[in-house]
Amino acid sequence: MKAHPKIIDRILEEIRGSRTFCVVGHIRPDGDCVGSQLGLTLALRNEGKKVVCWNEDSIPEKYLFLDPDRVIQKPKRGHKFDCVIATDAASFERLGTVAACITQRKRFINIDHHESNTRYADINWVSAREPSSGELIFRILKAAKWPITKPIANCLFTAVSTDTGSFQYPTTRPGTYHVAGELVRRGADLSKICDEVYQSYPLSRARLLRHIYSHFHLTHQNQIAYFWLKKADYARTGAESSDSEGLIDHIRAIAPVVVACVFEEIEPELTRISLRSKSERVNVNEIAAQFGGGGHPAAAGARIAGKPLSVQRKVVAAIKRALGSR
Repeated sequence: MKAHPKIIDRILEEIRGSRTFCVVGHIRPDGDCVGSQLGLTLALRNEGKKVVCWNEDSIPEKYLFLDPDRVIQKPKRGHKFDCVIATDAASFERLGTVAACITQRKRFINIDHHESNTRYADINWVSAREPSSGELIFRILKAAKWPITKPIANCLFTAVSTDTGSFQYPTTRPGTYHVAGELVRRGADLSKICDEVYQSYPLSRARLLRHIYSHFHLTHQNQIAYFWLKKADYARTGAESSDSEGLIDHIRAIAPVVVACVFEEIEPELTRISLRSKSERVNVNEIAAQFGGGGHPAAAGARIAGKPLSVQRKVVAAIKRALGSR
C-alpha cells in the first residue's frame, strides 16, 4: 500500500487526542469547500467527536442536498475548542467572521491545496499538487481507516468533481480518477450529484448568463475576455452572488480567449476579481498576488479597493503584461 505523507500521521495524532472540534471553511463557499467541510465533520462525528461546522456565508442552493441536517452553521462567539480545522482556506482572512470566533483553541490545523496558502495554523498540510481539498480529506480518512459512508462519499465526490471542472481541468491527475472511482464504490450517487450541481440552475442564473453574453468585452487580440457584475445586475435578474459561480467559464471557453476575468462590485469602491487562465504560460495566481490575492495557476482571485474603472485598467494591464511575457 502506498505510504502517506508523515503530516497525515501528525494530524491524526492531534485529532485522536482532541474531543471538541470546529471545522471551518472560506467565505463564499464553493463545492470543494462545502464538500470538504461536511465530509470531515461527518467523519469526525462518526468517531464520537463533538464537532461544529461553521461558515460565514450560507451554502449555495445547489449544494444544500449535501447538508439535509443543516450541519453547516453561522459562527458563534464564546466557544472553546480542543482543535480547529480549516479546509480549503488559503489564508486566515478568507475565513471571514469565523476568525474572531475560533480564538479559544488548543490546536489549529490548516488543510488546503492552494499554492498561495499562507500557512497560518499550528499544523499546515498544503499540497498544491492535489486539484481539490476533497482529495486531501479523502486521504486522511483512508489513512485513519475511518468508514467512508454514503453521505461522506457524496460530499467528497462533489468536492473533487467541482474543483476539477468535472475532471476537465489540467490539474486533474490519474490519482484523482482513482479517488473518484473509490468514492463511487463507497456509494456516491452520481446521478443525484450531477443533477443537483450541474443541471438544476435557477432561472435567475440564466438571466445573469444572458446579461453576461450581452455585455462581455474582448481585448488584446481577443485573448482577454472580461465582464462586470454590479449589484444592479443581481437586482434586475433576481440572482444572488452565489449564482455567479462558474459563469466565468462561459467566456473562458471562447476559442481565442487565454485569460478571463470577472469584476464583481462588492461596494462602490471595492471590487472582487476572479481570474481564469487556459494556458500554462499564464499563471493567474501571480497576477492576483499583485493585488493582494491568490489561488492557483489557472484560477485565482482578489479584492481590490479603488474606483471601478481604475481597478479594471490596472487588472487588464497586468493581464496584458502576463500575456506579453509569454
